[in-house]
Amino acid sequence: MRRRAIENNRVGYLMVSPYIIFFLLFVGYPLMFSLVLVFHKWNIIGPMRFIGFGNFGQLLHDALFWKSLGNTLIFLVIHIPLQIIIALVIANILNQRIAARGFFRAAFFLPVVVSGVVVTILWQQLYSQETGLFNTLLSRIGLPKVPWLISTRLAMPSIAIMATWKNVGLYIVLFLTGLQTIPASLYEVADLDGASEVQKFFHVTIPMLNPTMVMVVILSTLGGFSLFIEPYVMTGGGPMNSTLSCVLYIYKQAFYFNHMGYAATLGFAVALIIMIVVIIQRKLVETEIYT
Repeated sequence: MRRRAIENNRVGYLMVSPYIIFFLLFVGYPLMFSLVLVFHKWNIIGPMRFIGFGNFGQLLHDALFWKSLGNTLIFLVIHIPLQIIIALVIANILNQRIAARGFFRAAFFLPVVVSGVVVTILWQQLYSQETGLFNTLLSRIGLPKVPWLISTRLAMPSIAIMATWKNVGLYIVLFLTGLQTIPASLYEVADLDGASEVQKFFHVTIPMLNPTMVMVVILSTLGGFSLFIEPYVMTGGGPMNSTLSCVLYIYKQAFYFNHMGYAATLGFAVALIIMIVVIIQRKLVETEIYT
C-alpha cells in the first residue's frame, strides 16, 4: 500500500511538474530577481551596485511617481463608478425577457476580447481633434470642438470612458450571472408588501448582489492600477504627464532610462498600495451593503 501511494504521488508530481517549472521560470525567478534589484542600482549593461534602501528614499521624494499615482486614482474614481452603474443597468435590462437577448449579450462582451491596442487606436481616431467622429458631430450641431486628449483636464477622463467601453461587457456578464441566482420568491414577497421597482432594486437586488459587487470592485481596481496600453498608445503619458499611470511610469523608468533597480522598487510599492486599497474597498463595500 505504501509503495503504491508513493508511485501515485510520483505520477501526480510528474503531471504537475510542467506547471511548477513554468511557474518557477516565469514567476518565481523574476519575482526573486526583482526583490534583489530593489536594493541595487543597475542599468542592464554594467554591474549591479548595492545601494541599500536608496531606491526607497528616491521613491519618497519622486514627485513624478506621486503624480502617476494621483493620475491612477483619478482614473479609478471615474472608471469604477461609471463601469458599475452602466454594467448594472444593462445587466438588469438583459435579465428581462427581451428580443435578441443573446445577441446583445454577445455584442456587449465583444470589446472585451478585442485587442487592447486595436481598441485604443480606434478610440484615438474617434477623439482626434480635427478629424475625430466626436468633434465632427459636435461641429455639425454648432458646438465647439473638445480637446479630448490635448487638455490636461480631459485626457484622463477620456481614457477612463474608453476603458469603460472596452471592459464593461465583462462586468455585465458578472452582474447578469449574479442576477440569475437571486430567488424569484424574494421579489414575490416584495410585491406582496407593495414595494415599487426602485425599492425592490435597492432592497432586494443590490443586497443579493453583494458578492458580485465585491468581485467587480476588486477586479476594476486591479484593472485600473494595471492601466498601461491606453495612455501609452493614446498620449504617451501626456499632456504634461496628466495621463502618466503607475505602470507606464514603471515601464519608462525600466526601458526608457534603464533604471532597473528603481523600477523594481516602484513595482513593489504599487503592489503594496494595491493590496491596501483592495482590502479597504472590500471592507467598505461589505459594510455599506450589510448595514
